[in-house]
Amino acid sequence: MSSSATVRWLMLLGVAIISFSAISVRLSDASPVTVAFFRAAYALPVLLVLRAVVPRGTPRTRAQRRMAVLAGLALAGDFVAWHVAIELIGAGLAKVVGSIHVITTMVAGWLILGQRPTRVAVAATPVVLSGVVLISGLLGAGETGDNPALGAFFGVLTAVLYTTFILLLRQSGASTTSPVGPLLDATAGAAIGALLLSPLDSGFSLTPQWPSHGWLLALALGAQVTGWLLITYALPRLDAWESSLLLVLQPAGTVLWAYLIFGEVFSPWQWVGLMLVVVGVATVAISRAATPDPRTLPAPQV
Repeated sequence: MSSSATVRWLMLLGVAIISFSAISVRLSDASPVTVAFFRAAYALPVLLVLRAVVPRGTPRTRAQRRMAVLAGLALAGDFVAWHVAIELIGAGLAKVVGSIHVITTMVAGWLILGQRPTRVAVAATPVVLSGVVLISGLLGAGETGDNPALGAFFGVLTAVLYTTFILLLRQSGASTTSPVGPLLDATAGAAIGALLLSPLDSGFSLTPQWPSHGWLLALALGAQVTGWLLITYALPRLDAWESSLLLVLQPAGTVLWAYLIFGEVFSPWQWVGLMLVVVGVATVAISRAATPDPRTLPAPQV
């Protein structure tokens, strides 16, 4: 198996782990900023231990460390917007609508990093966007939340903040082989960002309550530590738009959990939208995997 294929599999394993995030949030029954803060706060001690025992690789610059903290601040905003969307549109659909970060990251990666997407990716873009429109509930909503249209708005806001997070985190770890340092800085930034946003959340509380905080602890150890360590490792080794594309496969797992655990009901149009998103993303992923990586090709004979 090629190194690029191994990186993609590690990325997908991380995506599979974080696909349960929305379910943990729902089961915790905590307010959005409370979830955002403790998701980061419970992860910090574990990441500090890992930083002490795992080789750090090439030292990062101060600019890269600041970039990672800024990524965490963007992630805090993303958490809050996403959690609000969950309340408005349901756990599964909130994640799917937020998945248009593949589009925003594709554009940003092209303009900022010069990473031009493939023709297949560009062709799949309107398919994915059409799926998002259907998922938003504009053509008929199922029993998936109180306000699908407003939930779709917060899903789009989630996508923009998520793109910011991905690009900053990717660049902050570009010079090191260890994902622990960048993720630790980003997680600290997320905790700080959540505290800054806490006045906007009337339900915010620093007092642990059980079993609510058991689910938040599981969220921190599962998604924030294990899942995102794998993803943070893969991010600098893949194009930004490709990383975002693989991340958008997360909704398939989330929707499955939402259906099995919460019995969420989707309208026919929303199911069609979901299929459009998944098929569009999968088509690009398969096409990309079948394309040889120019960095692994032998040098031409002169």
